[in-house]
Amino acid sequence: MLVRFFLVCCVVLLTSCTTAPPQNIDNVCSIYDEYYDWYLAADDVYERWRIPHHVTMAFIHQESKFIDDARPPWQWFLWIIPTGRASSAYGYAQALDGTWYEYQKQTENWGADRDDFEDAVDFIGWYNHKTLIRNKVNPHDAYSLYLAYHEGQGGFERGTYRNKPWLLKVANKVKKRSDMYRTQLQNCQKELDESRFWRSVFG
Repeated sequence: MLVRFFLVCCVVLLTSCTTAPPQNIDNVCSIYDEYYDWYLAADDVYERWRIPHHVTMAFIHQESKFIDDARPPWQWFLWIIPTGRASSAYGYAQALDGTWYEYQKQTENWGADRDDFEDAVDFIGWYNHKTLIRNKVNPHDAYSLYLAYHEGQGGFERGTYRNKPWLLKVANKVKKRSDMYRTQLQNCQKELDESRFWRSVFG
């Protein structure tokens, strides 16, 4: 009985620590209205790394659908024996262990967590900023930025994505969503900015 009670308490505590995905992930204005602190976090990314809101949010949508503890699915041998996950990708940005460590080291943000939205979008901004510098990609070019995000800046230079038609389709999806989010933001960003003080005070 005590063991069952302990397990239930653990589940409740773990659940309370997670952030539910936004109710409407197809509308960035709705997302920011529900989680205004996400707007502030994405705004900080733009100020620090010059990556616009619509690109950052399109990346998060593609990588995790705004699920904070997202992971690649398990792989199975003979549909029975689990052999592990496809990669170490985790969190909003699906950052790999090694790349996340590099981010922490270069930014000295050692307390950063992949399941924390603010840290995840800062990671995306950091990585995409590296692409801007090395690969001379426009910060609004979600298509090219996503290819480099998936293949690495070196892989992008070598054009490794050209032999991956499935990846080109995904990058095009990211571009279309980025364009959609950009259009939506034109209708709500002024209001989001003007309400910054009141939302900061009253939530």
